[in-house]
Amino acid sequence: MSDMNYTVIIEQAEDGSLSVYVPDLPGCVSTGDDEAEALANIREAIRGHVELMKELGETVPPPRSKAEVVAA
Repeated sequence: MSDMNYTVIIEQAEDGSLSVYVPDLPGCVSTGDDEAEALANIREAIRGHVELMKELGETVPPPRSKAEVVAA
């Protein structure tokens, strides 16, 4: 899975924790108390999500999303 580089979206909650999700893998989400923890947790979640999809015989969607920061 080393060639599967998915874009993740990180959002900060009011309590300071972070939520992370993968637009190309609906339902693949995680959290963390800081960015390093959130990214480590989503990596694990992606691996598990993809593994489960394969076990169920589902097609694993390729990475397609891209994120950019745009000044308003």
